[in-house]
Amino acid sequence: MSYVETLLAKNERIVYRGRQHWLAPLSDSVRPIALVLLGLVVLFLAVFIKAGGTLWTIMALVSLVLIVVGVVWTAIVYLTWRAQEYVITNRRVLKVEGLIDKRSADSSLEKINDAILSQGLLARIFKYGDLEILTAAESTIDKYEMLAHAVDFKKAMLNAKNDLDDGGRGVSSAARPLSTAPAGASSDVEAQLDRLAALRDKGKITQADYERKKADLLDKM
Repeated sequence: MSYVETLLAKNERIVYRGRQHWLAPLSDSVRPIALVLLGLVVLFLAVFIKAGGTLWTIMALVSLVLIVVGVVWTAIVYLTWRAQEYVITNRRVLKVEGLIDKRSADSSLEKINDAILSQGLLARIFKYGDLEILTAAESTIDKYEMLAHAVDFKKAMLNAKNDLDDGGRGVSSAARPLSTAPAGASSDVEAQLDRLAALRDKGKITQADYERKKADLLDKM
């Protein structure tokens, strides 16, 4: 049983598992790898100049320390990456980090209003991205950086939210009945549309995201 499974509440189940892309630990390992290479260079120089006696001992010791520190540092970076768990359940989104000391943060699906996915050219090629989870007030709850298969993660999160919302109403989204909007609902929808338009104009969301969310809001009227 993984650590995140011990955090699940009664009747809570995991619907999607994710993690940071493998490029994340690779970028974090640049400095420790540089130490290993530096240690090898020192060792090569000691052999090349045919160092002997005290000089050989010093250069060999420095080389050994650099290599060991670099290898251990790289191992810690990798194990820390492996210990991360980004999980979507039928109730919330969970982020668990930490190799020895664990830190967990969760975002309730009920409070999530939308998610903004940012992907550059390299991110689209290697299938990762930065995902910002937003509340109804358009404030960021959490941000997932260099998330592997970020598009699939976002889809799974929104699907889980829709399932939770439909389950709370006791109907499926396909069988949701049309109802008359309560007083004040129209103005609330207009306010949300204005916020969406502002996000679109600022480049926070794409035109396609805007149209999709707009259609969802209009369906609720």
